[in-house]
Amino acid sequence: MAIAHSNSRKSKATLSQRHRLQSWFSQHVDCFFSSFQQLLHTPLASLMTVAVLGIALALPASLYLLLENVQQVSQDWDSTAQISLFLKPKISSDQAKILADTLYQRQEIKSIRLISQDEALNEYKTLSGFSDALKVMENNPLPAVLVIQPTESISPDANQALYDSVSKLPEVETAQFDMRWLNRLYAMMEIAKRGILVLAGLFASGVLLIIGNTIRLTIYNRREEIEVVKLLGATDVFIRRPFLYSGFWYGFLGGIMAWLVVNLSFWWLQTPVRQLATLYHSQFELIMLDIFAGMVLLIGGAFLGIVGALLAVGRHLKEIQPR
Repeated sequence: MAIAHSNSRKSKATLSQRHRLQSWFSQHVDCFFSSFQQLLHTPLASLMTVAVLGIALALPASLYLLLENVQQVSQDWDSTAQISLFLKPKISSDQAKILADTLYQRQEIKSIRLISQDEALNEYKTLSGFSDALKVMENNPLPAVLVIQPTESISPDANQALYDSVSKLPEVETAQFDMRWLNRLYAMMEIAKRGILVLAGLFASGVLLIIGNTIRLTIYNRREEIEVVKLLGATDVFIRRPFLYSGFWYGFLGGIMAWLVVNLSFWWLQTPVRQLATLYHSQFELIMLDIFAGMVLLIGGAFLGIVGALLAVGRHLKEIQPR
């Protein structure tokens, strides 16, 4: 009998816990949907708040996407990195060929093209338009040139090390690294990345302030209702719950608005960008926000909404006490 009675109490305790869990879950579901319906009761004010949040979230997202497109273009430029070695005038064609063969043995060099003095002069005549003037010259003033194509897999630092090495060869008069401007671009993009992070932090703070102020006004408008509920014994946790879900909906809908604004803006730019790329014989296409970036935007917006609501509710709910 004692064992049966003990088992009966355990069974009742399990059922009680299960009932409390079901009650807790149903309360959260009710608050989740009722808070959304509360936003629909004031459609114009809610739409304006969501639009402001969407614009605030869309600005750093647009800058991030713009930077991603610039990086995509610069990746195609990596293959055009070249080191041009202008040899001394006394270096003959045979010596230049021997030097080219020797350098080609290095693993960081993909290919080498030798431009002889005669080839350089003919190319200059064709491109410059001074072919008649150059005919009166007795000697060819142009040096032989070695055009080095580095291996694509090496890093920019390795490219710089290769340039420093070959530019100090005794046969070389001067050297030119065509990748330097791209390295400067990479440095500027790194600065832009950090600037975008700073702007994202500022706009995130703005989102918190907007949602916090919106929730504060909502609490003020429902002050009498909160006082009555507190008189009936409701805890601050119970009262706070619908406001947190309201902040979630504001942030989540603001993320959707930002996603639409960014993708529609870049979709609108796609046609002129494609036309410009065609003029440069390129297949470049603008990158849009993918699923992962969209999820980050939505989750980030919802998180900021909850945090902003939590800060506002925690401060103003304590000030409301039943009279």
